[in-house]
Amino acid sequence: MNNHNEIISAIALTRIPGLGVIGTKQLLDSVPSASYVFEQKEHLAEMIPDVSPRLIQSLNCPEAFRFAEAELEFAERHRIACIPIHDNRYPTRLRECPDAPSILFYRGNADLNALKAISIVGTRKATDYGQDICARFIKELSECFPDVLIVSGLAYGTDINAHRAALENGMNTIGVLAHGLDRIYPASHRTTAKDMLEHGGLLTEYPSGTNPDRQNFIQRNRIVAGMSDATIVIESAVKGGALITARLAVDYHHDCFAFPGRITDNYSEGCNQLIKNSEATLITGVDDFLESMNWSCPQEKTRKPIQQSLFPELSADEALVVRVLENNLDGIQINTLSVQANVSVHRLSALLFTLEMKGVVKAMAGATYRLIQ
Repeated sequence: MNNHNEIISAIALTRIPGLGVIGTKQLLDSVPSASYVFEQKEHLAEMIPDVSPRLIQSLNCPEAFRFAEAELEFAERHRIACIPIHDNRYPTRLRECPDAPSILFYRGNADLNALKAISIVGTRKATDYGQDICARFIKELSECFPDVLIVSGLAYGTDINAHRAALENGMNTIGVLAHGLDRIYPASHRTTAKDMLEHGGLLTEYPSGTNPDRQNFIQRNRIVAGMSDATIVIESAVKGGALITARLAVDYHHDCFAFPGRITDNYSEGCNQLIKNSEATLITGVDDFLESMNWSCPQEKTRKPIQQSLFPELSADEALVVRVLENNLDGIQINTLSVQANVSVHRLSALLFTLEMKGVVKAMAGATYRLIQ
């Protein structure tokens, strides 16, 4: 695959009239690459029965390619990585989502496929209560799992508190932006954003020149939720971006957690509602979170690996999954397992079901699996 052509094609797809994010994702799920869509557009109807003649006609769009060439030139000039959806650097967890972007623009040094990644979201008007929860949670998490990737949106309030707490505790943190990488919004967060380039990064689906319009913030929430194992809501009113992110996480079958608050506090009302409606699991600290995710602190205990000979005959793919589980004897969440095994969640679900039937694997709460000992 020619990387230049693939990037150009992935960007161009975002400019095809009438295609949209979900339509683009459905199209890319049916072909090996973005460039293939344009190279084989005359034969798409043979390979994808549902594709419409209007869509095929819309792919003849020179303006989209002129835009893509200009955007790639801008990215190269400003050291921005362009990551198409079929690229190994693309967040695997996000790729499984039905509305994943065809391309991401990224500046930073963190692995977007970190073995453990969580998003922390909340109100832009964080109270002292919320600020304290955020700082304590991240500090305690870093003591047990310093390599967890912290994802948020660089906005006022909970977002920026989470990014800064991560940096203070030596953790990588990713800010998902609602605009292009030619600016930082809000401008007052520029210093923190600069620090994040050295200890995390900035990520967006939007090309340069995109303004931070309201609808973009709503749209980008799916990336925050999609690229993480779990979403944690610290404070939220009954309406707001944090609740949208939380519900997206649930829709993606990712874990969702919320800190409760007093029933008289406006910025705890949304969290209490998520918990009441069973959309989020109640947590009061790191211990609750780790227990729900079945993440045991590495220093707590070590066990000897289970001998492969104890298992029945396994296929090559099943053996691969077992090897990963041997290194995570307390269990591992399915999205993390997908990253470590480099197997899609869809394929992995089938393998895990077969291993359950063979008496090798046990399913636990929170979409977590472990070997039967």
